[in-house]
Amino acid sequence: MTKLSILDLVRVTRDTDARIAMDNARALAQHAEKLGFQRFWVAEHHNMAGIASAATAIVIGHIAAGTSTIRVGAGGIMLPNHAPYVIAEQFGTLARLFPDRIDLGVGRAPGTDQLTLRALRRAPDSSDNFPQDVLELQAFLAPAGPDQRIRAIPAAGTEVPLWILGSSNFGAMLAAQLGLPYAFASHFAPEYLLTALEIYRARFEPSEQLSKPYTAVGVNIIAASTDDEARRLATTQQMSFTGIFRGIRDVSQPPIDDIESYWTSTEKAQVKRMLARSIIGSKETVRKGLAGLIAETQADELVIVTDIYNHPERLRSLDITADALSG
Repeated sequence: MTKLSILDLVRVTRDTDARIAMDNARALAQHAEKLGFQRFWVAEHHNMAGIASAATAIVIGHIAAGTSTIRVGAGGIMLPNHAPYVIAEQFGTLARLFPDRIDLGVGRAPGTDQLTLRALRRAPDSSDNFPQDVLELQAFLAPAGPDQRIRAIPAAGTEVPLWILGSSNFGAMLAAQLGLPYAFASHFAPEYLLTALEIYRARFEPSEQLSKPYTAVGVNIIAASTDDEARRLATTQQMSFTGIFRGIRDVSQPPIDDIESYWTSTEKAQVKRMLARSIIGSKETVRKGLAGLIAETQADELVIVTDIYNHPERLRSLDITADALSG
């Protein structure tokens, strides 16, 4: 049976602050743990008023401390923003605190704008070194050799599982070459989903971490009692994506009754393209959407994004989604 996991944006809303966002993320992880979800990921984003997971490793520690069995990790760390040695130290420390529960997904996008990238003191072309950075990170997490002069302490020997994240064919090819699990970001970049999965599976080379291909597919799921209510809840995410095209990255906004009055026809087309694989509706609608996506992709795991404004409604959406998959 396909596993369910969560990618949480740790959303700051018009009615909350960053602390409440992080506490809500932890409560969401606790709820997902009770429902039997496989893992709970947060992602690195910078200079975005509506996302509180910039210090990703610290947020992961906050969530892991409030849970006991669910895997917790990064989906992902934008590796070109950092020295691999530092990321190894951070996630190795998390692995010592929470053994066998920490994941480390890495991507090569900056997760921010070019101006903020300068504030991070990273060169714009640092993503060109991504494959080498992944290998360096992997080496620092492996057991240290007897003559190894530079060790990532306490990370050495933790062998934190690495994932390659991607929204194009590049990540698929790299994950296949390195024999790592692959997560595709079809929750915002669905265009290359099937092609990337095909490339990954066809080119996969077994590794010490993974003997056969393993795929996770990102998908937006907004579930409610009725299709109409779910579509209304989904306007929060649609407004956030519209803001990207307007150059506005504000806090999360409450849902509205008429999204057509909010966006232009061009903005609507742009947002619809990015959110094309979203599943929005009642339990039966979600059940059909899940069945179709699983049949089409043969994914081992679905990583769900549930970008709903009110925390209780997010919890309810998870309940409906879990019920839809099981029955």
